Amino acid sequence: MAHRLPAFPVWLTPKRDIERMKLPTKVKLVDVGPRDGLQNEKAPVPAAVKIELVHRLQDAGLTEIEVTSFVSPKWVPQMADAASVMAGIRRQPGVRYSVLIPNMKGFEAAVAAPRAFWPDEIVVFGAASEAFSQRNINCSIAESIERFAPVVQAARAAGIHVRGAMSCAVGCPYEGEIAPERVGYLAGLMKGIGVQHIGVADTIGVGTPRKVQRAMEAALRHYAIDDVSGHFHDTYGQALANTLATLEMGVWQFDASIAGLGGCPYAKGATGNVATEDVVYMLQGMGIETGIDLDKLLDAGKFISDFLERKPNSRAAVALLNQRAA
Repeated sequence: MAHRLPAFPVWLTPKRDIERMKLPTKVKLVDVGPRDGLQNEKAPVPAAVKIELVHRLQDAGLTEIEVTSFVSPKWVPQMADAASVMAGIRRQPGVRYSVLIPNMKGFEAAVAAPRAFWPDEIVVFGAASEAFSQRNINCSIAESIERFAPVVQAARAAGIHVRGAMSCAVGCPYEGEIAPERVGYLAGLMKGIGVQHIGVADTIGVGTPRKVQRAMEAALRHYAIDDVSGHFHDTYGQALANTLATLEMGVWQFDASIAGLGGCPYAKGATGNVATEDVVYMLQGMGIETGIDLDKLLDAGKFISDFLERKPNSRAAVALLNQRAA
């Protein structure tokens, strides 16, 4: 009896077979470093540094950048300079600049400046966990959707794209494992108020490939494949594996953070968002196009890491920078 050889792992598969395996041939990355990455830094980061980071990211080829958030400075002091940062960016054609918006007051602040300084996209956020929603924004999931409905309506009326971030899509620090049905429930609510794109976020980094795939499948019951993205944290070292698992589903848009900045303050020991450098290194090694210059990306990560006086939280960046220095 003939023995059937096992399939090659994706990372050993020849480039010519990528299309046959239905992997995307091109991936779009949203760098959330300037916002999600810096918002929990205790020491103030000057607006000029944030602006320079955005410039370096777009010069490296990023076409989607989450710049800042219009939130109360009482709750997030690091983002108190949101208007100044948006006004100081040297915008490039073809780049979409997004901001996080918590409520109508935040939206009004985001569009108070002249149109040239408005965001191209706003991000509203909800949780697939009731406990996390109550702890994070002091309301239920349903109440959070009611709060965001007028924000979404106002943004779309103004011609601003709306993305929804769905946190705790795999696990919650208070509830534990989250059932995929909860992800589907939240996705349906967001679809109902007009959110155009949703991100499935493993906020505390507990997800593994099968669990993340099930969460993504639940979201895809409400949104087309072109309108979903993955947002994975690397707390347990699973972010790249989870990225690969969702690539195999056809997902081609992902959030990442330069130098691995950021992370959920509710997850003890969390190492933060997956590093943009690590994702780009993996994708380039697989022959998948990103449009990003890895050398320039390394420079952007080194720039912000030097300012924060620590090494990049990216294995690829550390290894490649060490090679440069050798």
